[in-house]
Amino acid sequence: MTASLPRVVLVTRRTPLEALLERFGTRGQAEFYLRTRGQDLGWAQGVHDRLQAALATVQQSIPSWQRRVRIDREDLDRFLFAPDDIVAIVGQDGLVPNVAKYLRGQLVIGINPDPGQYDGVLCRHRPQFFAPLLVYANLGAQRRPDAPWTVEERSLALVRREDGQQLRALNEVYVGHASHQSARYRIASGSQRERHSSSGVIAATGTGATGWARSIAAQRSLAAPLPQPAEPRLAWFVREPFPSVATGIAVNFGYVEPDAPLRLESEMDEGGVIFADGIESDRLEFLAGQRCEIGLAPERLRLLV
Repeated sequence: MTASLPRVVLVTRRTPLEALLERFGTRGQAEFYLRTRGQDLGWAQGVHDRLQAALATVQQSIPSWQRRVRIDREDLDRFLFAPDDIVAIVGQDGLVPNVAKYLRGQLVIGINPDPGQYDGVLCRHRPQFFAPLLVYANLGAQRRPDAPWTVEERSLALVRREDGQQLRALNEVYVGHASHQSARYRIASGSQRERHSSSGVIAATGTGATGWARSIAAQRSLAAPLPQPAEPRLAWFVREPFPSVATGIAVNFGYVEPDAPLRLESEMDEGGVIFADGIESDRLEFLAGQRCEIGLAPERLRLLV
């Protein structure tokens, strides 16, 4: 029985204190830098201490005979998840999308180490509840239907380039220029086609509809409904399309359905990129002649709630 228990993968990210110490080398140097700017390390130390306390509680909740490994967000693109891993994400909600793009159906448990600091939309559970949550997760197919938890499935976006390279996103996909220059491309949605010069294209899931997409929709006073987290649909937006003799602005908003992807073809000689969930370091080039298709991923985020 114990040998068959899945591995627990603990995912965290550097705290502000760890980032400051890495930047300045010593605590004294970091304190001096902040003090000269009217700040101190108190807030960073508090965030760090609460995360460490939560992480200790979670680690102590894992049976000594159950395999576990801890990784940092910066190592996700080099880490190999096993199909039956249980992924425990300890941190702010934004860490869940960072992890989700690398998963293929593994069960995720989000732990909120600091409810006074983080909303807990995706990382909903307090550290002290991890022990019973892990017991429930370990049961796999034998989970009782009357248990107080359930597995919530959320849609993911998938962007695939013409050469087979692809990225997944829990929140949104961005296609555009890496800098503030205009992105130039051709866009096709159903029978609609247009050549664009814009600030790029965003395609958001129902999870991402509460973030960047919501801001764009509000700014443009769009009355059209945005997708729900479990809904198999994406909403896409063209940011600031520019009208000219060569470019249009009519094709600027729509939906991606399971059988209706969004297609783009780059006309950018340099700087064209595709990235997911704000992680610009893990990106695909999108240069002149390259094409991409944005649709729904076959996998879904499986979140224990």
